[in-house]
Parts: sequence; structure tokens; C-alpha cells
Amino acid sequence: MSNNLVTVAYIAASVLFILSLSGLSHQDTAKRGNWLGMLGMAIAFLATALLCQGYPIQASAIGLGLFVGVVAAARVAMTAMPEMVAFLNSFVGLAAVLVGFAEYLQPSTALGGMDATLHRIEIYAGVFIGMVTFTGSMVAVGKLQAILPSRSVLLPARHILTIAMLVAMVAFAFPFLSATGSEGLVPLGVLTTLAGIFGIVIVMAIGGADMAVVISLLNSYSGLASAAAGFMLNNDLLIITGALVGSSGAILSYIMCKGMNRSFINVLLGGFGEGASNPGQRAGSAEQATATNASEVVDLLEAAQSVVIVPGYGMAVAQAQHAVAEITQILRTQGKQVRFGIHPVAGRMPGHMNVLLAEANVPYDIVLEMDEINDDFPKTDVVLVIGANDTVNPIAQEDPTSPIAGMPVMEVWRAETVVVVKRSLSPGYAGVDNPLFYRDNTLMFFGDAKANINGVLAQLSDQVGRPVATAALSAA
Repeated sequence: MSNNLVTVAYIAASVLFILSLSGLSHQDTAKRGNWLGMLGMAIAFLATALLCQGYPIQASAIGLGLFVGVVAAARVAMTAMPEMVAFLNSFVGLAAVLVGFAEYLQPSTALGGMDATLHRIEIYAGVFIGMVTFTGSMVAVGKLQAILPSRSVLLPARHILTIAMLVAMVAFAFPFLSATGSEGLVPLGVLTTLAGIFGIVIVMAIGGADMAVVISLLNSYSGLASAAAGFMLNNDLLIITGALVGSSGAILSYIMCKGMNRSFINVLLGGFGEGASNPGQRAGSAEQATATNASEVVDLLEAAQSVVIVPGYGMAVAQAQHAVAEITQILRTQGKQVRFGIHPVAGRMPGHMNVLLAEANVPYDIVLEMDEINDDFPKTDVVLVIGANDTVNPIAQEDPTSPIAGMPVMEVWRAETVVVVKRSLSPGYAGVDNPLFYRDNTLMFFGDAKANINGVLAQLSDQVGRPVATAALSAA
């Protein structure tokens, strides 16, 4: 395949990637955006494969990658998607590290003078970014899987340690740039080790409540690692793709930080979640919480004219979205106003709840963001909170010493009645107790979200003489 055709293919793939990101910015065009992205990647793969030699090796590598990717995608649950994203981010970082070592040992192009020095800088920076991405992503996977503690783990003199590591990594760049032959492997190996430790330290210092932002930021790092690999290999498509992923991930992280009243710079320095080890005061006891049941919830929904449903990670774990969608349809048929309120970090990654609701065919126009729905809670008859905890915790506004102090939350307690579907009174992922559970206008609907919501759906359907939809039954 000629270089001109490869250039045309790379331009076409780049345009498709840009159109893909544009499509993913809206719910109604997200599916088309996914298809455009897959088409762009297929073109990029084909062009690169035809440009390079060693077709049997390429076929084996691509075939193995396709097999592992398809099996992993088919088996992973939606609730485990954050871990999957973090795991894939780690692969991108590790690939950049391996490309860096390969380029140092056997450069793809013959360079001399200033060009050779710049290439060494690209290798050094690429290995640094890649190794931080790799170890940081693996720590994020460990926290999300509860293999590592989800709380913030702060080492003594942590800031001094991180600054010392940064200074050491910069210092070892000089002998690497001036090394000849294989001598540069020693400073490059030192960089790899220090960068790996650096990635572990900064992500371990981040509290569990902020892991959604961490995943987004690590995704940005993986894009930068891809761009660095593109510079090392002189591959324009990798540079463009990496820049798109890196910039979009950074923008998303900034938006999420702003929505959670956190400092973006603090995230970059690994100080996000600092102080999160303090769980705060116990808000109440089991005796102070008012329990309810399916019949009472049905009566409340029947009497209400305005209902807001606030989903969280518990709905995702229970896979109760189809039953929730069916309840929504029944209530809307009765002329009631039913809407959904989505916190920016509901679930464990951005857009988690939106994807689940879209899967259940909930209309896009009734799914509102936190800023769009918060002012309407005082005019709402019933709020149904399904599995959310930290995102509806009033302590964020009431206790300035709380780990989630200042974090914007769904102000559900301002509604006339709040029904919280939850297994127990246990704290959320941030480890902070929730005083919402003990308020006078809050009813706790204890138990599995799927069983509880299906119980409400069954009674509601009986009252209106409507059969439960097949999708809701199959999800039960």
C-alpha cells in the first residue's frame, strides 16, 4: 500500500474519530457515534496492517486481540465497566512503555543531531506517561474491585516523596540523553521504576468517592500515552487519536471536578480525596429510620402528581432499569409528571445511569441533569432514590469537615416525601453516613432493588389492569 493511500486512510480515520466524539456528546446520536468510531478504527487497522510487513504476526496479534476483546466485552457486566475501562487504560500505558524501550534499542528511523535528541526526549516522556498510566490504572482497578482499600491512603511525607521522585526523574533524563549504545537503559529503567511508584502513590491517595473522576483522568493519560507513542513512531494517526482522547478526557475530568467542587490541579497532583479517611459523625441509628413496603410506595405514587426518580449504583447492580422504565410508563399514562435526576458522577463513571436508562428505552427528554432538576424538588410530591447514596447526602452542604463537603448533590430532601431503596443504612462509597435516611420525610424501602422495584411494578400493574412488559419480566 502506497504512502499516499495510507495518508488518505489516516485522514479519513481521523475525521471519523472526530465525528464519533461529536456523536457521543448527545444521547440520541451516541449509537451513531460508536459506529463511526468503530469504522474509523477499522480503517486505521487495515491501513497500518497493509503498510507494514510480517502479515502472519499481525494476523495472529489482531486475531488474539479480537478474541480477548469480544469475550471480555460479552462477559463484563455494566456495573463492572469502570474497572474494564481502567484495565484497558493500563494496557495503553504499558504499550507506550514497551514502544519506548523498543524505539531506544532499535529506532524505526535513522536520526542524528538535534532530531536524535528530540527523539530521546519523546521516548523518555512517553515511558513516563505510559508507566504512570499503567500503575495508576491498576491501582484504580484494585480499589474498584475492593482488592485495595477504597479510602484515601496517604503516606507520611507524601508530598516530599512525590516531589523527590519528580526531581529524580528529571535528573536521570540528562544521562539518558547523553548515553551511547545501550548505556541509556539504566536511566530509562530507573525512570520506569520511579514512574511506576509515582503512579501508585498518587492514585492510592485518592478517595473512593472520587474514583469516577480518576477513571476519566486516567483515560486522558492513556490518550497522552498514545500521542507519545505516535511521536516515537512518527505516526500521525496515533498523535491525532491520542490528542483527541487526552483532551476529551481532560475536559470531562475538569467538568466533573467543577460539578463536585474539587480542584482539577489537586487531581493532577494526586491530592484528590485528601482527608477522606475521616468518616464523619454517625447521623442516626436504625431505630430512627422509618421503614416502608411496596404497598405504601404504590399508594404514594398513585397519590402523587410529580415524581422524580434518582438512580444510583444500586440500580445498576440490581439491573432494575427495565422495571423502573415500566413504572415510569404506567405513571405517565396516568397523567403524572415523571422525570429522572442524574448526578454527574452517579454510578462509577460518567454517563453510567444514562446508558442504563437508554437501554431500558426511557425517553431522553425526561432524563435531566442535576442542575436542571435540583430547583424542582420543593415542588415534587415523591422522590424515588434507587441505590444512590453519596450523591444525595445532605452532609455535603451541612458539615464543612466532611470528606464530601462542598460537593454538589441532588437535594432530594426538599421534596414532600423521599423513598430510598437500599439494602441497609450502610455508608456509601465515600464511607460517609447519610443523614437523609433519618429525616422525617424519608421512608427507607429496605431490600434488593430489583425485588423491591418489581414488587412495586407488580402491584401498580394490578391496580391499573396492565400486564408487565416482557423486558421487565426478563430482567427480573
